[in-house]
Amino acid sequence: MTTDSLEYPFGTSPEGSAPRSVAPGIAWLRMALPFALNHINLWLIEDGPGIAIVDTGLGDDASRAAWDTVLTAADKPVTQIIVTHYHPDHAGNAEWLSRRTGAPVWMSTGEYLLAHTLLHEIAGYDVAAMVDHFRHHGLDEDRCGRLARRGNVYARGVPELPRTYRRLVAGDRLQIGAHAWQTIVGYGHSPEHMALYCAELGVLISGDMLLPRITTNVNVPAALPEEDSVSRFLDSVRRFASLPADTLVLPSHGAPFLGVHARIAQLEAHHEERDATLLAALDVPRSAAEVLPVLFPRELDSHQVMFAMGEAIAHLNQLMVRGSVRRIDDGNRVRFVAVT
Repeated sequence: MTTDSLEYPFGTSPEGSAPRSVAPGIAWLRMALPFALNHINLWLIEDGPGIAIVDTGLGDDASRAAWDTVLTAADKPVTQIIVTHYHPDHAGNAEWLSRRTGAPVWMSTGEYLLAHTLLHEIAGYDVAAMVDHFRHHGLDEDRCGRLARRGNVYARGVPELPRTYRRLVAGDRLQIGAHAWQTIVGYGHSPEHMALYCAELGVLISGDMLLPRITTNVNVPAALPEEDSVSRFLDSVRRFASLPADTLVLPSHGAPFLGVHARIAQLEAHHEERDATLLAALDVPRSAAEVLPVLFPRELDSHQVMFAMGEAIAHLNQLMVRGSVRRIDDGNRVRFVAVT
């Protein structure tokens, strides 16, 4: 899949802790991440005499030092903190920033509650449940052991969370300065992801739902073992099809781009290709772990295995819901085979 039909109006990304203007009253801030996905984009929006923050970065010392530099240079009060979803690179500093600035945190309830669930490892969202889930889908003991020994990675990226928040639901209109932003809910990547669209400015802050050069991870957690996350994700991104063609998309990873309709089509084609490739490999019963090399023909570290297993199960579940494959669970191992 190519992104040749997308346009990138900004040639370079922001350097260091210096935000870059991308639209009237909107600045682009980039922070480093210690993963293969090595950065996250954060957004500062003028809000009267102050600024609103969209997403907060990983909850580590480096990100907090960067925020100290940014906020000192801005010399403006922070009025509100908006978290698109629960992932550590988005929610990691929500409580820290709220305490530092006095600004309230806005999130959807699904994201807020899942963040607390993961932080405290309850209700089937603990490390042991994840490892058992992957083991049931064929992951070998060596890789299961590596995942188990990593412990609660979420708690390292999100060491604290707000005890109170302001709730966002689909279709809300959030006033930031002179402009209203509509919330657009998305599923599949996270339980209740909130993107923000400003019709007056022609800008979509897409979070992780629309990324220009990589495909958003869709996964199946242990607590939802038969969830069809791929279909939920694709149904969600199609909601952006009603936006004007010249909408400026501000993604969480990669560069701001134009071409929202082209990107939706690319994502649809990508997932159809993944399904077709996977289906061709299911001429005999295979587990999610056994088809990892089919979907991801490269060496994967433990962090990548976690995402890859979740996505493989998601595609297998989608094929099952479509009636293209049959799920075989003998109590010890789950396998899937094409329906002939």
